This record gives sequence, structure tokens and C-alpha cells, in this order.
Amino acid sequence: MIIKYYGVRGSLPTPGKETIKYGGNTTCLSIRAGGRQYIVDGGSGLRLLGNDLMPQAFGKGKGEAVFFWTHYHWDHLQGFPFFIPNFIPGNQFTHYGPPRLAEILKRQQEFITFPVEFDKMPSQHTFKEVKPGQSLSVDDLVVTSCAMSHPGGGNMYRFAQGARSFVLATDFEHSEDGWNQDVLKLCQGANLLIFDAQYTPEEYAQGRKTWGHSTWAKGIELAQTAGVRQLHFFHHDQMHSDRFLERKILAPARKLFPRAELAREGWEVTI
Repeated sequence: MIIKYYGVRGSLPTPGKETIKYGGNTTCLSIRAGGRQYIVDGGSGLRLLGNDLMPQAFGKGKGEAVFFWTHYHWDHLQGFPFFIPNFIPGNQFTHYGPPRLAEILKRQQEFITFPVEFDKMPSQHTFKEVKPGQSLSVDDLVVTSCAMSHPGGGNMYRFAQGARSFVLATDFEHSEDGWNQDVLKLCQGANLLIFDAQYTPEEYAQGRKTWGHSTWAKGIELAQTAGVRQLHFFHHDQMHSDRFLERKILAPARKLFPRAELAREGWEVTI
């Protein structure tokens, strides 16, 4: 599996010199496995992924890709209307996600908010619901879901190809009462955990409880408990500069978990 980060920011895009190293686009991941293209979430980073796909089969109307959607907050959807392969006749997309997925994507492209309505795009789209705890296979990729603790709900996912696996646990708030057994099972022994570390422990304690996000310290706790090999902090807060991320999140985290990294836009990782 080859993972590439196209968007690692949370809440809203944050372009500028203070976020240029780790990136300002919101959530979007590309996964290449078994010769197939998978996409996780459609934040503003999806526009860049679409541009990269156009020189391939997608530019000729012969592209096929599978989307997995975690939830419906706008920072995870806002790039979809600007995904150029959507506008090429012949391209085919299968979408997996929580209930009402087709309705939500179509609502985002109502004419009052976007000039091209969803049903007028010439590409083809199929929708399939994924329930928490469900496992499904697409070719040789096995995807397992787990309910995420976040306002409005949604799914976390484990992607496995043979013995290789990674977990995307974004927009996920930890519990103060210990780890949910379903979450532990999802993460157990994964090669990589991509974890929502939007806040420092100090920020979380100062009025951000119930906002649906977690901290780097809880990410380390989960990684250690579940026997995860590598940990990438993800969904960077819109107020956190590159310097802040390195000093207040990465530096203290590495003292406890040396294999911790900050997810950064454009980074390609092989599992």
C-alpha cells in the first residue's frame, strides 16, 4: 500500500507561510493498493489529487476509484466539487461511507451554493453504506470500520492488505474512562496509526472537551496500548503554525514515542 497525504489540516484551509511545511489543505488521502486507486475523504486536498490523476486514465474518461468517507463535516467534503475527474465523462467512482452519503454530497452542490449540480456531472457514481464494525473487501484490500466519537458521528477505518495495515482515526475524541474495546481492536498491531492530534493536552483541558478531537498524548497512549509500530499526528489545528506543531506536539511526543511524526501534505508513505 502506498499512502499519500493531500490534506492534513482540520476545520478549514490555512494557506500561508506559517503552514507551508506541513500544509494547509483539509483532509484527503490517496491509497494505491493492488493497482487500484482509493481516496479517503474529500477536503480541499482532493483538488490537488484530482490534478495529479488527470494525466492518467482519469483524463481520458477511463478512470476508476473508490472513495471512503469518514463523516460529513465540511472540511472533509469541500474539495469534492473541485475534483476535476468528476467532470470527465466515463470516469467511475464507488463511494463507501455512513448513511445519507449521496444526499449529503448532492446537497453540497445545490445550485444555490455551486454552479454545477451533482447529478449534472458526467461521471458515474455508486453509493454503499458502511456500518460501524463492518468489514468489506475491494479486490485484496480489506477495510474495517469503527464508530468515531465526534459530533454527528461517522466511521474510523482500518485498511489491510495481507499482513500490512494502517488505521485512520481522524476527528476522534478519546474517552476519559479508558479506551473503547472496538477502537483498540481496530488499531491492534497496525503498522501505522494516523491519529487526530488537533490539540495539545493543555488546549484540550481549556474548553475544548466535547469538540470531537484528541491530543498527541492520547495518540501515544493508544499506539502503545494497541502495539502500533508508527504514529502520524493528523488533522492539524488551523491556528497551529509549522513551528508550533514541531515545538508543542512533535518534540514532546518523540520523548515518549520515537516513531512519531507529523503528517505533511505531499508526503508519500509505503506500508
